[in-house]
Amino acid sequence: MIFDREKMLQLCNDWSKNTLMNTLEIVYTDAGEDFLTATMPVNPRVHQPMGLLHGGASVALAESVGSAASLMFVNPEKQEVRGIEISANHLKSKREGMVTATAKIIHKGASLHLWEIRIVDEEGKLISLCKLTNMVLSRRS
Repeated sequence: MIFDREKMLQLCNDWSKNTLMNTLEIVYTDAGEDFLTATMPVNPRVHQPMGLLHGGASVALAESVGSAASLMFVNPEKQEVRGIEISANHLKSKREGMVTATAKIIHKGASLHLWEIRIVDEEGKLISLCKLTNMVLSRRS
C-alpha cells in the first residue's frame, strides 16, 4: 500500500469537524509513513486559571494526534482505534502562541499501537512528552 500524505491529512481534518479537535482548533498539518503532526493554538480557550496551557488540553492534543496516527495502519472500513492508556509529562509552560504535536510509532502490532507524542513550541522546545497506547478493534456492524 502506498502512503498518501494529502489523503491522510484530509481524512484527519474532515473527521475533526464538530468534535473536541474542532473546539480546540487542532489542525493536522503533516504526515509520513510513521508519524503524524498537528498544531493547536495556545489562547484562553485552552488555558488553566493561571493563564497557562492546561495540561488536559495538551493531553487532548496528544491523544488526538496519536489516535489519528493509528488510522495509517488500519483499514477504517473494517477496524476502529481506541486509546486505552495515555501518560504525559508536562515540562514547560506556555501562555500564548502555537504548539505542535508529532506522534511517532514505537510499536506497531496487530492489536496494539504504541506512540510517542512530543509537543513543542515554535522554537522546538519540548512542552510535553506523552506516550499513548491504542487498541485496534474489528468494526462492529
